[in-house]
Amino acid sequence: MKKIILFASGGGSNAEQIMQYFDEKKQFEVSAVLTNNQNAGVIDRAKSYNVPVHVFAKEELNNGKVLEIVNEIKPDLIVLAGFLLKFPSDIIAAYPDKVINIHPALLPKYGGKGMYGINVHRAVLENKEKESGITIHYVNDNYDEGNIIYQHTVVVEHCTTPEEVGEHVLALEHEHFPRVIEGILNKQ
Repeated sequence: MKKIILFASGGGSNAEQIMQYFDEKKQFEVSAVLTNNQNAGVIDRAKSYNVPVHVFAKEELNNGKVLEIVNEIKPDLIVLAGFLLKFPSDIIAAYPDKVINIHPALLPKYGGKGMYGINVHRAVLENKEKESGITIHYVNDNYDEGNIIYQHTVVVEHCTTPEEVGEHVLALEHEHFPRVIEGILNKQ
């Protein structure tokens, strides 16, 4: 069985889509959800799928405590699904080419520190982009600079608010992220 660990900081809609997608696939398991936010909506979503949740403090991410949790599980893939903190180098080094992230834009545009969620969609709208999309990429030591695995576009030229852009992009995330994860795991 291939094991997946999800990292999320917020509501967890992507994490829920992933848990739902893999819930009945016997060769895969979402083994844990890790979050840095004790009030994150992802906690209740994980509990509804009987997925163990680990809540950690930011300092535990950087002092090796979170790596210990990850090492106990021995995941085949670590998935950042709305995780807002910089991912630590020790976990990236321990799991080379096994940490992926989804970004709500077509990288390399609109990436980097502080470029997440509504900030990205606002920038897309302000720059009058005709399309936006999603980028699934490997995680390295720099924000949004890892090798691109998959991109998908959506037309946003008629959107009038960042929230509207976000709705179109989130629909892509929910549709494609679980399928791309499965493809990566099947190639291992």
